[in-house]
Amino acid sequence: MNRTASPQLLLVGNDQKVTWDDGRIRFLAPGNDSLCVFDAGANPAEPELIATLPLPNSLFGPPVNLAVTPDQRLGLVADSMAWPERADGAGWEPEPGRDLYVIDLVARPPQVKQKLQVGLQPSGLSINRAGTLALVANKAGRSVSVLRIADGRAEVCGEIDMGTPVVAVSFAADGRRAYAVKMDTHRLAVLRIDDIGGMPRVTHDPAEDMTTGLVPFNLVVSPDGALALVVDMGSPTASDGHADSISVVDLRATPPRVIDRIMVEDGPEGIAISPDGRHAAVAIVQGSNNPSSEWFHHPRGQIVLLRIDGLSVTRAGAIEVGALPEGLAFSPDSRYLYVGNFLDAEMQVLAVSDEGLADTGARIALPGRPASMRAQSY
Repeated sequence: MNRTASPQLLLVGNDQKVTWDDGRIRFLAPGNDSLCVFDAGANPAEPELIATLPLPNSLFGPPVNLAVTPDQRLGLVADSMAWPERADGAGWEPEPGRDLYVIDLVARPPQVKQKLQVGLQPSGLSINRAGTLALVANKAGRSVSVLRIADGRAEVCGEIDMGTPVVAVSFAADGRRAYAVKMDTHRLAVLRIDDIGGMPRVTHDPAEDMTTGLVPFNLVVSPDGALALVVDMGSPTASDGHADSISVVDLRATPPRVIDRIMVEDGPEGIAISPDGRHAAVAIVQGSNNPSSEWFHHPRGQIVLLRIDGLSVTRAGAIEVGALPEGLAFSPDSRYLYVGNFLDAEMQVLAVSDEGLADTGARIALPGRPASMRAQSY
């Protein structure tokens, strides 16, 4: 193992409040969630656990409710749902929350540095490549929160009204634009970002929105900034037995536009793009958390690999993984893909090549069920 390799941090958020019993959702007592911090730099084939922090996390929403700054000094973790006890005392029931945690990743062990309040039900978030700005998509708040990052701290400095629920957001490569998915109206919004006297100004013109496939839920932007890939979940409940799609967006066109759709199997949620920009991976639920009596139930989920060549995106293979795959992240060298199998409480490691995906056999047990996963922002 190369111990001289620089750390390459990977965050995994574990939600222990939600599980399924033969497809029937169960809500459990709060207080057992955690955040795992891994280093994938020394041995990308089997990342090393650095620390586990007791920290709330949420399965509700895209598995991109956390992120690492490009300098790997800070992590941001949004907790989408609060978890109050029911008035009748019969257990717990989730409701939209507002909490966002700032993690000092330089400290050993890493520790919570700040707790901030953002818009209602913070879901997907994104950090720009300069590491100076973060955006948080707030589903119930129908807004995007703007956070300035400086001197090892984050500060909420604005909130943009989006007029409809937004669940994921991603910066363009140059940081001058960002894109947010509007789940209920099947649109991809364009956010414009300016600097006014040292303060960020984020604006949104609905006239610039693009039509995606049904129920857009997640997105990534390629490292070269040429395209975005939008997960079209198809159904608000994810799996329904029908094929779904990934929308391909040409970001360099004026105006940006959807140029293709790639068909995938039932229930895409997680998506990640490799640092070298050659591949993207999509996590397919395919009914693995639905009752076994459902006609579209499968005992396992699936990962679809996409090959990227300029603006051309094609399927490059698929492989079965564990039940209810959610978060995905590529290794820094783009040779491995990490998969969070929620119901199996494990991180699975796949090998990535031009021939497709292969199971390395590595399974890393987690202290909870992985709801989200994110590597360094590139």
